[in-house]
Amino acid sequence: MGNIPVMSADQMSIGEMLAATVPMVRTLKLEYLETTPEKAVLALPDQSEYHNHVGGPHAGVMFTLGESASGAVVLAAFGDQLSRAVPLAVTAEIAFKKLARGVVTATATLGRPVADVVAELDEGKRPEFPVAVAIQREDGAVTGEMTVTWTLRPND
Repeated sequence: MGNIPVMSADQMSIGEMLAATVPMVRTLKLEYLETTPEKAVLALPDQSEYHNHVGGPHAGVMFTLGESASGAVVLAAFGDQLSRAVPLAVTAEIAFKKLARGVVTATATLGRPVADVVAELDEGKRPEFPVAVAIQREDGAVTGEMTVTWTLRPND
C-alpha cells in the first residue's frame, strides 16, 4: 500500500485517501460505497477497456477490486495504528465462480476482532488476520470469492 499518510477520518475519507495514494484506484475508477471497521463495499464501473475475452472484467481487475476492498476495511479498522505499524497484504487467494458483467461490487469483511489484533500488536507481535471478500454482479450473484491475509508490521 506504499506510503500512507497518517491522517484522521475526519480530514479525508478512506476512499479519498486511497484514491490519492494508490494510483490503481484512480485508474479503475473504484467507488467506495461503504467503509467501516467491519466492512467495506467498493464498486467497479463497467469499463470496456478492462474487459476480458468474454466481455466481463478481466481477472486482474477483479483481483484489484477485491484487494482494494480488503485494504479499505483494514484501514478503517486499524487507521489509528498507522503511527506504529504499516498494514501489508501477506497472501491472497481468489476463486472465480460465475461470469461477471456490468457493475461489480466487492464486499470485504474483517475476519478477526479489531481488539484481538491490536492486543497482539501491543504484545510486540506482528498480527495476521484474514479479510473475506465477496464479489457480486448487480443481480446479486457471487462471481468471485477472495481471502486476503493482512499483517500489521510494527514500524520499529
